[in-house]
Amino acid sequence: MAKTARKNQLAPGISRLSHSKVFSKRATYKAKKESKPKADAAEAKKAFVRKPYVKEDLVDALSAKKSELVQAEVTPKPKHGRKALRAPKLRKSITPGTVLIMLAGRFRGKRVVFLKQLKSGLLLVTGPFKLNGVPLRRVNQAYVIASSTKVDISGIKIDSKFNDTYFKHEKETKLKGTEEEFFGKEAQKKEHPAHRLADQKLADKDIVAAVAKVPYLASYLGSTFSLTKGQAPHKLKY
Repeated sequence: MAKTARKNQLAPGISRLSHSKVFSKRATYKAKKESKPKADAAEAKKAFVRKPYVKEDLVDALSAKKSELVQAEVTPKPKHGRKALRAPKLRKSITPGTVLIMLAGRFRGKRVVFLKQLKSGLLLVTGPFKLNGVPLRRVNQAYVIASSTKVDISGIKIDSKFNDTYFKHEKETKLKGTEEEFFGKEAQKKEHPAHRLADQKLADKDIVAAVAKVPYLASYLGSTFSLTKGQAPHKLKY
């Protein structure tokens, strides 16, 4: 708002005069305006030359509206993430030999023995298979409950070949769009590799022997965990 004298103010900040009245009193319209010299029309034409837009297709050339601004050809570069993938820390309650209760997946409710943590952060566990049918597998520690029961596996050496690459699945050839799928013929079921069965027996041999030393531990691992009506999981001691 333009500054006005106190005599022309109804209240502080409110002018008595209108915008047009102030404009006429200042008489700025009487001042001479400096006219800038116009550039020669011929020189202006020379300065700007429109490049002809050529297209192979005549219909596209007539209908297309080409902008005068041409975008710079910049190849987009992929952004590199700064966050490094790190394996999560192992919970203090989970140590080698701890009996874990699985909460999700095919073997939910089963009790397994924890062997070691892999580089990906997943836990390597086993049933053993002979006691409860759970083979060597990887489990996320978010989906297990660590119990107070432990198996002494301090003298057992876990083979280094049991890593993340060992558990990778091979890609299966699907029958999608083929004659076999149309007539309802199923793909032949793959047999479990013989070396996996041998590795399972070798890994469980010493663990089963360690479990046999503790009374009732074999039946405890073979039993399935479940809750009955009125039991609160957070109040139980595992």
